[in-house]
Amino acid sequence: MIFEHEIPNGSRLYFGKKARQKRELEYKVSTILDSNDFEEIITPNFSYSQHQSIQHGRKLIKFSDKDNEQVSLRADSTLDVVRIITKRLGRTTSHKKWFYIQPIFTYPANEEYQIGCEWISHNNIADIINLNVKILKELNIKPVLQIANIKIPRIISEELNLDIELFKNGEIAQLFELKNEWLTKLLEVKDISDLKEAIKVVPNSIKDELENLHNKALEVDYDNIVISPLYYGSLKYYDGIYYRVIDGNSILSRGGMYSSEGLTSLGFALYTDSLLKILED
Repeated sequence: MIFEHEIPNGSRLYFGKKARQKRELEYKVSTILDSNDFEEIITPNFSYSQHQSIQHGRKLIKFSDKDNEQVSLRADSTLDVVRIITKRLGRTTSHKKWFYIQPIFTYPANEEYQIGCEWISHNNIADIINLNVKILKELNIKPVLQIANIKIPRIISEELNLDIELFKNGEIAQLFELKNEWLTKLLEVKDISDLKEAIKVVPNSIKDELENLHNKALEVDYDNIVISPLYYGSLKYYDGIYYRVIDGNSILSRGGMYSSEGLTSLGFALYTDSLLKILED
């Protein structure tokens, strides 16, 4: 029996103090983004292309439109923003830096607010990470910044003939059991200095991508960095260096490099509820 005052499990309700804190957080972050020349966009809640963003299609809330085409509630904003700017609005704006404040929805009835940005046709990942770091500093918090490069596990899976699912599922124990000297060295990497040492012993096939990860990490102005060269993220479109901001078991933000509409672009999303919790704590 569902009572008339109940709301679906996983949905969000903000009132009083919490609603004010949410509004203040969104205003503070949007002010920082605006001062860095990002303009705001609000995209439709409904999308035809969410399956291209989300690794597991079963997380999508799907239905059919009047023409029997499959539609999903927005589960990720990135690719929709890029397509709308480059395809639908391409003749009316040439601006490349955009931010949004809006929720995403995943099956069965989960709702999560995000503050995100996309920097279209820009390829220096250190720039977007430093922008994210600037926001963390303005919020006066110092969580862990974990930096990875999705190309590295992909190359290793081919080099050693391994199932990529080992990396996607984080099967670290099985990777250690291989007793491969250079792979073990990579598994033990925690910081920039560890990575520098690991680069000396890895095969040439992955050396360039590891050096790219090392050099970009050096450009980031933050001192609570963890390097995870074998971490594999869950979003389908990341295809280079990417990162997560973590506090305990909570992900506060994540972002990275991706290719869409023939362009290399950068972006990140801040997770509003996780940020509100750490700020309250």
